[in-house]
Amino acid sequence: MSAIRLLVLGAVRQHGRAHGYQVRNDLEYWGAHEWSNAKPGSIYHALKQMARQGLLHAHETAPSTAGGPPRTEYEITDRGTEEFFRLLRESLVAYGQKTDIQSAAVGFLVELPRDEAVALLKERIRRIEQWRAAVTERYVPEDGPGQLGHIGEIMNLWVHTADSDAAWTRGLAERLERGAYTFAGEGEPFVGVLAEGQENPYATGERHPEDDR
Repeated sequence: MSAIRLLVLGAVRQHGRAHGYQVRNDLEYWGAHEWSNAKPGSIYHALKQMARQGLLHAHETAPSTAGGPPRTEYEITDRGTEEFFRLLRESLVAYGQKTDIQSAAVGFLVELPRDEAVALLKERIRRIEQWRAAVTERYVPEDGPGQLGHIGEIMNLWVHTADSDAAWTRGLAERLERGAYTFAGEGEPFVGVLAEGQENPYATGERHPEDDR
């Protein structure tokens, strides 16, 4: 599963239409370049690849203000919307050690109906508990991880990570059940994208050859 595909599809969808630099700016605004592979090259590659796959529609627009070639704006297609929600739902319930996928899914959580979001989070908890039961039965000795020397601390780390993830997910589900945030069908949700020309306080300042396209 790819976090970059979910992030890029979600950013384009929230804008309606967006060029590559806007998408990059938004992902940096969310800090995604720190916790995922959302680097400039990966973003532009994902945009072009998903346009070829029919998930995005590429529009050629007027030349950029920098005087370069026409800028390409992307718009999500019906297939792209289906893929976005498929990735979102799968990312919310999948348990693994890659937090970038989970982080991307949480960023788009409010795109779902509240009841579905809560149900997916509870399914995630069930899968974490299932994973924990399986690995502790097979790999964690009754006398503790020390029986395996320092190697036992690897599984100890994973089990503690699972416990922390389950506790955090349980807390989020409870907050949502109490009415936190605005979800699909409830009104205007919070949208954390930057307007055209709005300064990004978290921009890396690094340029990419396609930033002006």
